[in-house]
Amino acid sequence: MDINHILQLPFTREGGWQQLRRERPSLNALILRVVLPLSLLPPLMLHYAIHRHGDTLLSGLAERPWAIIAPALFTAELLTFLVMGWLIHGVAHAHRLRLNRADAYLLAAMAPLPLWFSSLTLFIPDMLFIVSGVLLAMMVSCGLIYHGLEALTEREDDDVMVMSATYTVMAFGLMAWGVLLALVWAL
Repeated sequence: MDINHILQLPFTREGGWQQLRRERPSLNALILRVVLPLSLLPPLMLHYAIHRHGDTLLSGLAERPWAIIAPALFTAELLTFLVMGWLIHGVAHAHRLRLNRADAYLLAAMAPLPLWFSSLTLFIPDMLFIVSGVLLAMMVSCGLIYHGLEALTEREDDDVMVMSATYTVMAFGLMAWGVLLALVWAL
């Protein structure tokens, strides 16, 4: 898949989604090629930001036990992927959208891409820049979920159900993201 198809994913159900659907990467391929490497990005960027910027972002941040927090965050991200795949499948089924498990996990792997990449904002020690990057990533992630559900489900004529399923998935996704942030903060 080329970069043009990837960039289309949050904005249309055509193009990239259709190519992904034809290629149908296995769950193992999704985990090894997408989820595992990109889940490493936020913990590594947090580690970099803490050691590079220290308390510039938030006071007291450098004293936190990052040797424990980073691996815990990585593990939680992997578990979140598994739970979100299961959840997307269940939500689609509850909204009478036909979505097989493989496609649910494909969507669960694609939806957090912007959030993983938003961790790159930690290169710049500006909290407004970082928060803006995360908010933009959340919006793009919403687009990925909506257009992914549109493309991967078989009821293409029912936008209301797709939109309702998207809201439900996003609500759970935001709760999971909140739990991950709470985990980072609590440790």
